[in-house]
Amino acid sequence: MNALAPAEPAQLDATSGPEAADSPLEGFRIGVTSHRRSRDLIEALERRGAEVLHAPALKIAPVQEDIRLIEDTKAIIDARPDLCIATTAYGMRRWCEAADSFGIGEQLLETLGACRMFVRGPKARGAVRAAGLADVGISSDETTATLVDMLLAEGVRGKTVAVQLHGYTDVRQLERLRMSGATVLTVTPYRWVKPDGEDRLPRLIEAVCSGNLDVLTFTSAPAVDAVWSTAHEMGVYKQLIESLKTNVTTAVVGPVTAQPLLDAGISPLVPERFRMGALIRLVCEHLALNHVRRLDTASGNLELRGRSLRVDGAQVELAPAPLLLLRALLGAGGAVLSRESLSELLELKGSVHALDMTVSRLRSSLPDGRLVETVVKRGYRIRV
Repeated sequence: MNALAPAEPAQLDATSGPEAADSPLEGFRIGVTSHRRSRDLIEALERRGAEVLHAPALKIAPVQEDIRLIEDTKAIIDARPDLCIATTAYGMRRWCEAADSFGIGEQLLETLGACRMFVRGPKARGAVRAAGLADVGISSDETTATLVDMLLAEGVRGKTVAVQLHGYTDVRQLERLRMSGATVLTVTPYRWVKPDGEDRLPRLIEAVCSGNLDVLTFTSAPAVDAVWSTAHEMGVYKQLIESLKTNVTTAVVGPVTAQPLLDAGISPLVPERFRMGALIRLVCEHLALNHVRRLDTASGNLELRGRSLRVDGAQVELAPAPLLLLRALLGAGGAVLSRESLSELLELKGSVHALDMTVSRLRSSLPDGRLVETVVKRGYRIRV
């Protein structure tokens, strides 16, 4: 078992049924960086046939150790804010539970009940209402920036605004409120700390850099920052970014998580609905459309899905270098690929012998070695 974060089990099952039974992720390796509720995500991916490499980038600090949370909560209770922004359902629940554990739960609910509550999305709204509170506004796109736009439109000068943060502080939005004359108080119901088993994240980063991963998933912006920081410590940050731009697809649960990737020049997959089930569907669709190669050849029907090759339905095991070579030849669809281009692809530094050895290994692994045809003085191709 290997694992991600905020999503309800029912949402994770949204792609169950025929699609799951067909194992749409068979042959693909997917990296998971989340800690909280990662089991649900990993099981959903594995049910669809994926091999999952799990390395939690961060975990949430135990609430009993978070004295700062209680101090900030007491400050908000004393300030009696005019407005409050709730950004996440988990943060809202954890805030109320922490206040209860320190004997100030009723005071917090009384304080929040007396102010005007704004919520970032449907999940946050559900948590607010479950606490017996009511909201007066919701972001149209589930972003804090849109909520701040709403508050600024009605005016915040001279008012006190409490903001429930979600582990990744959007400093710019807080500054917009302050610049408009508001007194801003913040509370962070969950803080990120390094997880146990810190060697797992470097192994995941190495898998990305070597191209031994198809998709890397994120469900929190702090996790992205943690991966960047660890890559810097390993001295492979530039290599990691280059691989994520060219070889490994990134997939995130929503725009907040996407931002640090975009800042690094990486364009991740982002589902239209910011939910885990939608993220899994999007990953399945993307891999099926872009990373499955099928070709009818003289030696039978070939289907390459990630690292899984089937010839007329029979599984064929390939080592990494022959697999990379076959993927390139399949992509050419029967056209000739030059020895120079294949040597460059395999990073063989022009070694004729090394390329010939890789071709030989590929042929010996296939049911019919004649599938890979030599074109004299030109290169190689798939015999279609």
